Amino acid sequence: MRLIVLGCSGSGPGPGSPASGYLVEAGDVRLALDLGNGTFGALQRHLDPWELDAVALSHLHPDHCSDMSSLVVSRRYHPRPPYDATRRRIEVHAPAEAPDRLAAAYAPSAAERTETDLGDVLDFRVLGDGTVADVAGVVLRARAVDHVCEAYGLRVEHGGRSLVYSGDTGPSEGLIELARGADVLLCEATWPHLSETGEPQPPGVHLSGRQAGEHATAAGVGRLLITHVPAWYDGAHLLAEAKETFDGPAEVVHPDASYDI
Repeated sequence: MRLIVLGCSGSGPGPGSPASGYLVEAGDVRLALDLGNGTFGALQRHLDPWELDAVALSHLHPDHCSDMSSLVVSRRYHPRPPYDATRRRIEVHAPAEAPDRLAAAYAPSAAERTETDLGDVLDFRVLGDGTVADVAGVVLRARAVDHVCEAYGLRVEHGGRSLVYSGDTGPSEGLIELARGADVLLCEATWPHLSETGEPQPPGVHLSGRQAGEHATAAGVGRLLITHVPAWYDGAHLLAEAKETFDGPAEVVHPDASYDI
């Protein structure tokens, strides 16, 4: 497997990166994990969007799903699609509210929203805690994590290799269980362990660099990749925190970087 970073800026695009989005190449399968602001453009540097087999959305905050509207426009209105109309639909593994949420993002008015159905191009499959899906021979597992909305960590398995993506989460036993023994943990680290006032960060929102390292250690993963660093924080500082609690290989990801799993 190979992981390609489309965007990794936390909470929204930064000056040098789109928001969250990752392309996983697993054999002949191409799977996107999240498509946040700006990631559809980045995707086209690495792949013809028509060759994308499926999308998995960890949750429905805009910085993780807003470019689904761009995917819809491409699939619906491309003047020269390489496939016939029956191939326009793409699997989307996402929380149950995704059809309504993505339709609301796509439609500009309440009146149009009542008539908007993305089912002609998006084939929705519901994620839930413990869901296991087969994506053309690639195994996709989901576990609920601790965020301010319904959110899931995602595990991709193929050819005896495994990649786990945290999505957005605070400290989560579900994430540790999902990541147990994984080759790579792609884990958010959104803020320093202590706030600027020296107080602990609020629970149930995000992980600190230190907590990302703790989760990697508890799960016994082979490698830690730090992501979702907002433009206003220093990734090097968050990585240093992670290395205090995880003694395996660790680094901060960058846009367009690729990693063999």
